[in-house]
Amino acid sequence: MIHIDNLHMTYRSADALHQAVRGVSLVAENGSFYTLLGPSGCGKTTTLRCVAGLERPDSGEITVADEVVYSSSRGIWVPPHERQIGMVFQSYAIWPHMTVFQNVAFPLRYVRPRPNAKEVRDRARSALALVKLGGLEDRPAPFLSGGQQQRLALARALVGEPRVLLLDEPLSNLDAKLREEMRSEISELVGRLNVTTLYVTHEQTEALTMSDIIAVMADGRIVQEGPAEEIYASPFGPFVANFVGKTNLVGGTVSSVSGAGPSRWVRVETEIGIIEARAGSGVTANAGDSVMVAIRPENILLEPTNGPHRGVRLSGSVEAVVYLGNMVDCVVAIGSAHVRVQLHPSQKPSRGAKLELFLPAEHCLTMPRGDATG
Repeated sequence: MIHIDNLHMTYRSADALHQAVRGVSLVAENGSFYTLLGPSGCGKTTTLRCVAGLERPDSGEITVADEVVYSSSRGIWVPPHERQIGMVFQSYAIWPHMTVFQNVAFPLRYVRPRPNAKEVRDRARSALALVKLGGLEDRPAPFLSGGQQQRLALARALVGEPRVLLLDEPLSNLDAKLREEMRSEISELVGRLNVTTLYVTHEQTEALTMSDIIAVMADGRIVQEGPAEEIYASPFGPFVANFVGKTNLVGGTVSSVSGAGPSRWVRVETEIGIIEARAGSGVTANAGDSVMVAIRPENILLEPTNGPHRGVRLSGSVEAVVYLGNMVDCVVAIGSAHVRVQLHPSQKPSRGAKLELFLPAEHCLTMPRGDATG
Protein backbone atom coordinates (compact mmCIF):
# COMPACT_ATOMS: atom_id res chain seq x y z
CA MET A 1 0.00 0.00 0.00
CA ILE A 2 1.01 3.60 -0.65
CA HIS A 3 -0.58 6.34 1.45
CA ILE A 4 0.16 10.02 0.77
CA ASP A 5 -1.36 12.62 3.06
CA ASN A 6 -1.45 16.36 2.24
CA LEU A 7 1.88 16.42 0.41
CA HIS A 8 3.46 19.77 -0.50
CA MET A 9 6.63 20.30 -2.50
CA THR A 10 8.17 23.60 -3.58
CA TYR A 11 11.12 24.10 -5.91
CA ARG A 12 13.29 27.10 -5.18
CA SER A 13 15.31 28.92 -7.80
CA ALA A 14 17.42 32.05 -7.55
CA ASP A 15 14.50 34.37 -8.18
CA ALA A 16 11.28 32.40 -7.71
CA LEU A 17 9.37 29.66 -5.91
CA HIS A 18 7.38 27.03 -7.80
CA GLN A 19 4.76 24.92 -6.01
CA ALA A 20 5.09 21.60 -7.79
CA VAL A 21 2.79 19.63 -5.45
CA ARG A 22 -0.09 21.27 -3.57
CA GLY A 23 -1.80 19.15 -0.93
CA VAL A 24 -1.84 15.80 -2.75
CA SER A 25 -3.48 12.94 -0.84
CA LEU A 26 -4.06 9.43 -2.17
CA VAL A 27 -4.23 5.76 -1.20
CA ALA A 28 -3.02 2.98 -3.52
CA GLU A 29 -4.36 -0.23 -2.00
CA ASN A 30 -2.32 -3.42 -1.73
CA GLY A 31 -1.82 -5.00 -5.14
CA SER A 32 -3.51 -2.15 -7.01
CA PHE A 33 -2.33 -0.32 -10.13
CA TYR A 34 -2.68 3.40 -9.38
CA THR A 35 -1.91 5.95 -12.11
CA LEU A 36 -1.08 9.65 -11.88
CA LEU A 37 -2.20 11.16 -15.19
CA GLY A 38 -1.68 14.71 -16.34
CA PRO A 39 0.16 17.13 -18.64
CA SER A 40 3.80 18.09 -18.29
CA GLY A 41 4.45 20.20 -15.21
CA CYS A 42 1.35 19.06 -13.30
CA GLY A 43 3.35 17.54 -10.41
CA LYS A 44 2.90 13.83 -11.13
CA THR A 45 6.60 12.92 -11.45
CA THR A 46 7.51 15.08 -8.44
CA THR A 47 4.92 13.17 -6.39
CA LEU A 48 6.42 9.87 -7.53
CA ARG A 49 9.96 11.04 -6.71
CA CYS A 50 8.81 12.05 -3.22
CA VAL A 51 7.54 8.51 -2.66
CA ALA A 52 10.87 7.16 -3.89
CA GLY A 53 12.79 9.49 -1.58
CA LEU A 54 14.50 11.26 -4.48
CA GLU A 55 12.86 14.54 -3.48
CA ARG A 56 12.33 15.83 0.06
CA PRO A 57 8.89 17.44 0.39
CA ASP A 58 8.09 20.57 2.38
CA SER A 59 5.31 18.92 4.37
CA GLY A 60 2.94 16.00 4.53
CA GLU A 61 3.30 12.30 5.19
CA ILE A 62 4.11 9.25 3.04
CA THR A 63 3.53 5.64 4.09
CA VAL A 64 4.83 2.64 2.13
CA ALA A 65 3.57 -0.81 3.13
CA ASP A 66 2.56 0.34 6.63
CA GLU A 67 5.91 2.07 7.26
CA VAL A 68 5.99 5.85 7.49
CA VAL A 69 8.92 6.82 5.26
CA TYR A 70 8.38 10.57 5.49
CA SER A 71 6.54 12.78 7.98
CA SER A 72 7.16 16.48 8.42
CA SER A 73 5.22 16.63 11.68
CA ARG A 74 7.07 13.68 13.23
CA GLY A 75 10.49 14.40 11.76
CA ILE A 76 10.70 11.07 9.90
CA TRP A 77 12.88 10.64 6.82
CA VAL A 78 13.81 7.19 5.50
CA PRO A 79 16.53 7.37 2.81
CA PRO A 80 15.70 5.95 -0.65
CA HIS A 81 17.83 2.80 -0.36
CA GLU A 82 15.98 1.79 2.81
CA ARG A 83 12.44 2.17 1.45
CA GLN A 84 12.46 -1.19 -0.36
CA ILE A 85 10.96 0.14 -3.55
CA GLY A 86 11.57 -0.72 -7.20
CA MET A 87 11.67 2.11 -9.73
CA VAL A 88 11.76 2.33 -13.52
CA PHE A 89 12.84 5.73 -14.86
CA GLN A 90 11.67 7.32 -18.10
CA SER A 91 15.18 6.95 -19.53
CA TYR A 92 15.49 3.38 -18.11
CA ALA A 93 18.91 4.38 -16.64
CA ILE A 94 20.55 1.20 -17.95
CA TRP A 95 24.29 1.09 -17.20
CA PRO A 96 25.98 0.76 -20.61
CA HIS A 97 29.28 -0.63 -19.27
CA MET A 98 27.51 -3.64 -17.71
CA THR A 99 26.02 -6.79 -19.14
CA VAL A 100 22.35 -7.62 -18.83
CA PHE A 101 23.06 -9.86 -15.84
CA GLN A 102 25.21 -7.24 -14.10
CA ASN A 103 22.51 -4.59 -14.53
CA VAL A 104 19.87 -6.77 -12.90
CA ALA A 105 22.12 -8.07 -10.13
CA PHE A 106 23.42 -4.64 -9.12
CA PRO A 107 20.57 -3.70 -6.70
CA LEU A 108 21.17 -6.88 -4.72
CA ARG A 109 24.42 -5.36 -3.44
CA TYR A 110 22.29 -3.13 -1.21
CA VAL A 111 19.83 -5.74 0.07
CA ARG A 112 20.23 -6.53 3.76
CA PRO A 113 21.12 -9.21 4.63
CA ARG A 114 23.20 -9.35 1.46
CA PRO A 115 22.54 -12.55 -0.53
CA ASN A 116 25.39 -14.90 -1.41
CA ALA A 117 26.66 -15.35 -4.97
CA LYS A 118 24.37 -18.29 -5.76
CA GLU A 119 21.27 -16.45 -4.51
CA VAL A 120 22.24 -13.35 -6.51
CA ARG A 121 22.61 -15.49 -9.63
CA ASP A 122 19.30 -17.29 -9.05
CA ARG A 123 17.32 -14.14 -8.29
CA ALA A 124 18.77 -12.24 -11.25
CA ARG A 125 17.96 -15.08 -13.63
CA SER A 126 14.44 -15.39 -12.22
CA ALA A 127 13.85 -11.66 -12.72
CA LEU A 128 15.10 -11.86 -16.30
CA ALA A 129 12.86 -14.86 -16.97
CA LEU A 130 9.88 -12.87 -15.66
CA VAL A 131 10.40 -10.23 -18.35
CA LYS A 132 11.31 -12.72 -21.11
CA LEU A 133 15.03 -11.90 -21.25
CA GLY A 134 16.26 -15.33 -20.21
CA GLY A 135 19.36 -16.38 -22.17
CA LEU A 136 20.60 -12.81 -22.67
CA GLU A 137 22.51 -12.57 -19.39
CA ASP A 138 25.92 -12.04 -21.03
CA ARG A 139 24.82 -9.54 -23.68
CA PRO A 140 26.15 -5.96 -23.27
CA ALA A 141 23.22 -3.79 -22.24
CA PRO A 142 23.63 -1.27 -25.13
CA PHE A 143 23.09 -4.13 -27.60
CA LEU A 144 19.48 -4.57 -26.51
CA SER A 145 16.56 -3.12 -28.45
CA GLY A 146 14.41 -0.39 -26.93
CA GLY A 147 11.79 -2.87 -25.79
CA GLN A 148 14.42 -5.16 -24.31
CA GLN A 149 15.99 -2.26 -22.41
CA GLN A 150 12.57 -1.42 -20.99
CA ARG A 151 12.20 -5.04 -19.85
CA LEU A 152 15.69 -4.96 -18.36
CA ALA A 153 14.85 -1.86 -16.33
CA LEU A 154 11.69 -3.60 -15.09
CA ALA A 155 13.64 -6.74 -14.13
CA ARG A 156 16.15 -4.62 -12.21
CA ALA A 157 13.29 -2.91 -10.33
CA LEU A 158 11.74 -6.26 -9.38
CA VAL A 159 14.85 -8.28 -8.46
CA GLY A 160 14.98 -6.85 -4.93
CA GLU A 161 11.38 -8.00 -4.28
CA PRO A 162 10.14 -4.45 -3.61
CA ARG A 163 7.17 -3.60 -1.44
CA VAL A 164 5.95 -1.19 -4.13
CA LEU A 165 6.81 -0.53 -7.78
CA LEU A 166 7.19 3.02 -9.14
CA LEU A 167 7.07 3.58 -12.90
CA ASP A 168 7.86 7.02 -14.37
CA GLU A 169 6.56 7.15 -17.97
CA PRO A 170 8.41 3.91 -18.83
CA LEU A 171 6.86 3.55 -22.32
CA SER A 172 7.41 7.06 -23.66
CA ASN A 173 10.57 6.13 -25.59
CA LEU A 174 8.99 3.21 -27.47
CA ASP A 175 7.25 3.25 -30.84
CA ALA A 176 3.45 2.96 -30.94
CA LYS A 177 3.28 -0.78 -31.67
CA LEU A 178 5.80 -1.67 -28.98
CA ARG A 179 4.05 0.60 -26.46
CA GLU A 180 0.85 -1.34 -26.99
CA GLU A 181 2.62 -4.67 -26.46
CA MET A 182 4.43 -3.46 -23.34
CA ARG A 183 1.22 -2.07 -21.82
CA SER A 184 -0.21 -5.56 -21.84
CA GLU A 185 3.00 -7.17 -20.59
CA ILE A 186 3.42 -4.78 -17.66
CA SER A 187 -0.24 -5.08 -16.65
CA GLU A 188 -0.08 -8.86 -16.74
CA LEU A 189 3.23 -9.01 -14.87
CA VAL A 190 2.39 -6.68 -11.98
CA GLY A 191 -1.03 -8.30 -11.66
CA ARG A 192 0.55 -11.75 -11.43
CA LEU A 193 3.09 -10.54 -8.85
CA ASN A 194 0.36 -8.63 -6.95
CA VAL A 195 2.77 -5.73 -6.35
CA THR A 196 1.33 -2.31 -5.52
CA THR A 197 2.21 -0.05 -8.45
CA LEU A 198 2.29 3.74 -8.78
CA TYR A 199 2.47 4.71 -12.45
CA VAL A 200 3.08 8.14 -13.97
CA THR A 201 2.04 9.02 -17.52
CA HIS A 202 0.66 11.78 -19.71
CA GLU A 203 -0.81 9.23 -22.15
CA GLN A 204 -4.52 8.72 -21.56
CA THR A 205 -4.54 5.35 -23.36
CA GLU A 206 -1.98 3.93 -20.94
CA ALA A 207 -3.96 5.18 -17.97
CA LEU A 208 -7.32 3.92 -19.22
CA THR A 209 -6.11 0.45 -20.22
CA MET A 210 -3.76 -0.34 -17.32
CA SER A 211 -5.14 1.25 -14.17
CA ASP A 212 -7.38 0.22 -11.32
CA ILE A 213 -7.56 3.85 -10.19
CA ILE A 214 -6.61 7.01 -12.08
CA ALA A 215 -5.84 10.36 -10.46
CA VAL A 216 -5.90 13.23 -12.96
CA MET A 217 -3.50 15.98 -11.90
CA ALA A 218 -3.25 19.64 -12.84
CA ASP A 219 -1.28 22.49 -11.32
CA GLY A 220 0.08 20.29 -8.52
CA ARG A 221 -3.31 18.96 -7.42
CA ILE A 222 -5.48 15.90 -7.98
CA VAL A 223 -8.61 17.22 -9.71
CA GLN A 224 -10.41 13.88 -10.10
CA GLU A 225 -9.80 10.34 -8.91
CA GLY A 226 -11.61 7.12 -9.78
CA PRO A 227 -11.81 4.03 -12.00
CA ALA A 228 -11.10 4.48 -15.71
CA GLU A 229 -14.77 4.20 -16.71
CA GLU A 230 -15.78 6.93 -14.26
CA ILE A 231 -12.98 9.29 -15.31
CA TYR A 232 -13.87 8.92 -18.99
CA ALA A 233 -17.67 8.85 -18.79
CA SER A 234 -18.25 11.30 -15.93
CA PRO A 235 -15.51 13.95 -15.85
CA PHE A 236 -15.95 16.54 -13.12
CA GLY A 237 -15.08 19.53 -15.28
CA PRO A 238 -13.86 20.82 -18.64
CA PHE A 239 -10.17 20.14 -17.89
CA VAL A 240 -10.66 16.42 -17.25
CA ALA A 241 -13.15 16.09 -20.12
CA ASN A 242 -10.66 17.64 -22.55
CA PHE A 243 -7.53 15.92 -21.26
CA VAL A 244 -8.91 12.38 -21.03
CA GLY A 245 -10.10 11.75 -24.56
CA LYS A 246 -11.67 14.07 -27.07
CA THR A 247 -14.90 15.84 -26.27
CA ASN A 248 -17.26 18.55 -27.45
CA LEU A 249 -17.85 21.31 -24.90
CA VAL A 250 -20.76 23.68 -25.39
CA GLY A 251 -21.66 26.49 -23.01
CA GLY A 252 -25.24 27.26 -22.12
CA THR A 253 -27.88 28.17 -19.54
CA VAL A 254 -30.15 25.71 -17.70
CA SER A 255 -33.77 26.23 -18.76
CA SER A 256 -35.44 23.40 -16.82
CA VAL A 257 -34.73 20.40 -14.56
CA SER A 258 -36.62 17.14 -14.09
CA GLY A 259 -36.12 14.05 -11.96
CA ALA A 260 -33.84 13.62 -8.96
CA GLY A 261 -30.52 12.00 -7.99
CA PRO A 262 -28.91 9.90 -10.75
CA SER A 263 -32.10 10.31 -12.85
CA ARG A 264 -31.88 14.09 -12.91
CA TRP A 265 -32.24 15.53 -16.42
CA VAL A 266 -31.36 19.07 -17.43
CA ARG A 267 -32.36 21.05 -20.49
CA VAL A 268 -29.72 23.57 -21.52
CA GLU A 269 -30.08 26.41 -24.00
CA THR A 270 -26.87 26.55 -26.06
CA GLU A 271 -25.60 28.17 -29.25
CA ILE A 272 -26.35 24.97 -31.19
CA GLY A 273 -29.85 24.57 -29.77
CA ILE A 274 -31.51 23.08 -26.70
CA ILE A 275 -29.63 20.03 -25.36
CA GLU A 276 -31.02 17.53 -22.89
CA ALA A 277 -28.34 16.08 -20.60
CA ARG A 278 -27.49 14.33 -17.35
CA ALA A 279 -26.62 16.56 -14.41
CA GLY A 280 -22.96 16.02 -13.60
CA SER A 281 -21.21 16.13 -10.24
CA GLY A 282 -21.10 19.61 -8.74
CA VAL A 283 -23.94 20.97 -10.88
CA THR A 284 -26.84 22.29 -8.82
CA ALA A 285 -28.95 22.32 -11.98
CA ASN A 286 -31.25 25.20 -11.14
CA ALA A 287 -32.94 27.17 -13.88
CA GLY A 288 -30.71 30.04 -14.92
CA ASP A 289 -27.42 28.31 -14.02
CA SER A 290 -24.55 28.79 -16.46
CA VAL A 291 -23.05 25.37 -17.32
CA MET A 292 -21.03 23.45 -19.88
CA VAL A 293 -22.35 20.43 -21.74
CA ALA A 294 -19.86 17.71 -22.73
CA ILE A 295 -20.46 14.93 -25.25
CA ARG A 296 -17.85 12.55 -26.66
CA PRO A 297 -17.59 12.49 -30.50
CA GLU A 298 -18.20 8.73 -30.62
CA ASN A 299 -21.53 9.13 -28.80
CA ILE A 300 -23.08 11.40 -31.43
CA LEU A 301 -25.28 9.37 -33.79
CA LEU A 302 -26.69 9.89 -37.24
CA GLU A 303 -29.89 8.25 -36.01
CA PRO A 304 -31.04 6.87 -32.65
CA THR A 305 -30.90 3.12 -32.09
CA ASN A 306 -34.07 1.10 -31.57
CA GLY A 307 -36.18 1.89 -28.53
CA PRO A 308 -37.17 5.07 -26.70
CA HIS A 309 -34.38 7.57 -26.34
CA ARG A 310 -34.09 10.97 -24.72
CA GLY A 311 -32.08 13.39 -26.78
CA VAL A 312 -32.17 16.05 -29.45
CA ARG A 313 -31.72 16.22 -33.19
CA LEU A 314 -29.51 18.88 -34.75
CA SER A 315 -28.75 19.70 -38.39
CA GLY A 316 -25.32 20.66 -39.66
CA SER A 317 -22.94 20.77 -42.58
CA VAL A 318 -19.75 18.69 -42.82
CA GLU A 319 -16.69 20.96 -42.95
CA ALA A 320 -13.88 18.40 -42.61
CA VAL A 321 -13.49 14.63 -42.95
CA VAL A 322 -10.44 12.66 -41.82
CA TYR A 323 -10.20 8.92 -42.49
CA LEU A 324 -8.44 7.13 -39.60
CA GLY A 325 -8.88 3.51 -40.66
CA ASN A 326 -11.11 2.28 -37.85
CA MET A 327 -13.20 5.46 -37.85
CA VAL A 328 -13.99 8.66 -39.70
CA ASP A 329 -13.41 11.89 -37.78
CA CYS A 330 -15.69 14.72 -38.92
CA VAL A 331 -16.15 18.37 -38.05
CA VAL A 332 -19.77 19.46 -38.45
CA ALA A 333 -20.76 23.13 -38.50
CA ILE A 334 -24.00 23.91 -36.68
CA GLY A 335 -24.55 27.62 -37.14
CA SER A 336 -21.34 29.32 -36.01
CA ALA A 337 -20.35 26.40 -33.77
CA HIS A 338 -18.39 23.27 -34.67
CA VAL A 339 -19.07 19.76 -33.40
CA ARG A 340 -16.70 16.83 -33.71
CA VAL A 341 -18.25 13.48 -34.67
CA GLN A 342 -16.63 10.05 -34.99
CA LEU A 343 -18.37 7.61 -37.33
CA HIS A 344 -17.87 4.10 -38.63
CA PRO A 345 -15.94 4.12 -41.95
CA SER A 346 -19.03 2.80 -43.74
CA GLN A 347 -20.83 6.05 -42.82
CA LYS A 348 -18.15 8.32 -44.33
CA PRO A 349 -19.88 11.54 -45.45
CA SER A 350 -18.54 13.91 -48.08
CA ARG A 351 -17.40 17.41 -47.32
CA GLY A 352 -20.30 19.85 -47.56
CA ALA A 353 -22.91 17.16 -46.96
CA LYS A 354 -25.87 17.94 -44.70
CA LEU A 355 -26.10 15.73 -41.62
CA GLU A 356 -28.87 15.11 -39.11
CA LEU A 357 -27.19 14.44 -35.76
CA PHE A 358 -28.76 12.82 -32.71
CA LEU A 359 -27.32 13.67 -29.27
CA PRO A 360 -28.47 11.01 -26.75
CA ALA A 361 -29.25 12.65 -23.42
CA GLU A 362 -27.59 9.84 -21.45
CA HIS A 363 -24.29 10.67 -23.12
CA CYS A 364 -24.53 14.44 -22.66
CA LEU A 365 -23.15 15.63 -19.32
CA THR A 366 -23.53 19.02 -17.68
CA MET A 367 -20.64 20.35 -15.62
CA PRO A 368 -19.67 23.63 -13.98
CA ARG A 369 -18.19 26.33 -16.15
CA GLY A 370 -14.61 27.32 -15.53
CA ASP A 371 -11.38 25.42 -15.09
CA ALA A 372 -11.48 22.27 -12.96
CA THR A 373 -7.86 22.90 -12.09
CA GLY A 374 -8.61 25.96 -9.98
